[in-house]
Amino acid sequence: MNAPDRYERFVVPEGTKKVSYERDTKIINAASFTVEREDHTIGNIVRMQLHRDPNVLFAGYKLPHPLQYKIIVRIHTTSQSSPMQAYNQAITDLDKELDYLKSAFEVTVELYEETINEKKILTSVYGNNLLRKATFGSYKLFK
Repeated sequence: MNAPDRYERFVVPEGTKKVSYERDTKIINAASFTVEREDHTIGNIVRMQLHRDPNVLFAGYKLPHPLQYKIIVRIHTTSQSSPMQAYNQAITDLDKELDYLKSAFEVTVELYEETINEKKILTSVYGNNLLRKATFGSYKLFK
């Protein structure tokens, strides 16, 4: 089969930059960023984060071809910001948001594990029939 190897979707070849920047020569404060080895997932997340910035007039991305593992992100900004600043700010904000989501997930997992441990103790003490409703941190026993 002539399909590329799966690892080629993720591994950036040596000598290739992950992100390259090209200023638009026709439009002031516009540029294109080519991101290697990424797809619609990253393209859409970055685009949506760029739309949150009030200095961004346009943000879009395209996947040139399904067998080319890169996206092209286009950004047009106001005179108060450059496309490079907007892109860097979007990546920084996404990094912070993902850190927050990771810590919130870890806290929720800890609470869930504590709840499961408490439920096991209560089940062994009171039996399955009495334990009808469980919520995080508090149990109600019913007959």
